[in-house]
Amino acid sequence: MLGRKVADALALTPAPEVWSPGLREACAACDVLVVNLECCMSGRGTTTALIRGKPFFFRAPPSAVEALQAIGVSVAGLANNHVLDFGVEALADTLEHLRAGGIVPVGAGLEIDSTRRGVVVPAGRLRLGVLALSDHPREYGAGDGRAGIAHADLRRGLPRWVTTELLRLRSQAEVVLVFPHWGPNMTSTPARWQRVRAGELLAAGADAVVGHSAHVFHGVAFTASGPVLYDLGGALDDYAIDSELRNDLGVLAKWRPGGEPEVELIGLRLGFCRTELADGADAEWIAARLGRACSELGTSVRRLDEGRFALHS
Repeated sequence: MLGRKVADALALTPAPEVWSPGLREACAACDVLVVNLECCMSGRGTTTALIRGKPFFFRAPPSAVEALQAIGVSVAGLANNHVLDFGVEALADTLEHLRAGGIVPVGAGLEIDSTRRGVVVPAGRLRLGVLALSDHPREYGAGDGRAGIAHADLRRGLPRWVTTELLRLRSQAEVVLVFPHWGPNMTSTPARWQRVRAGELLAAGADAVVGHSAHVFHGVAFTASGPVLYDLGGALDDYAIDSELRNDLGVLAKWRPGGEPEVELIGLRLGFCRTELADGADAEWIAARLGRACSELGTSVRRLDEGRFALHS
């Protein structure tokens, strides 16, 4: 989230400095870096009236794209509950600024077909397909003649357009990632419906499901069809901290399809408008929480060093 106080910080410091050098180095080692951009990037627009009583509106300046470039972002998922906070003009600007910055947007658009269309990007020697979608808010969903996000009521099931698009991506890419913004904020475990939908997404053609929305990281499950990372927590924001759920601690997930380990997690410490690699007591908290959350899903965690963890089925 690059708006509000993060935007203020970006106006006073070089964009790379919102990330620690160690975190920038970890991101640079990736062939592809996929993020959820939970704001629009624009100097235009007014707060939306689509959702009555909406409490938070997130907008970053166009120059905020430099913060994404600083960690080598390849794909920005826009299917979430903030990209339309300042209306269609700001969404259009966001798409333009990302593309001009060499970043591929997915999950939102100015008409429904492009909104629901996944993207395929090079990933080393492979091609990676990415499909982004969100289960909320319904009011932000794109429709006939209406801009918005790729919305799907995932509590009720997979819409036909999701399975159709996964088949298309499967035909064009060696590996396919589904990137859902799902479930409520400030939860620490996946709901039953999320576990069911993850299995259906894998059966429909995904090789991995990696979610976000809770602001708190969840456990990871391994299935015969691929890994499910239900929620990664946050990466950069200015949010108030819950001292029990610790939404100031997140994880960077490194996925190596067919590799060893297939999934590695790197702990993150979200300071106020700046993020660094977790260490010390923060790394210990992440280790303990990961151990509990993953064991509930049948996954074992092996610590590689202070803040790095290899996950195994």
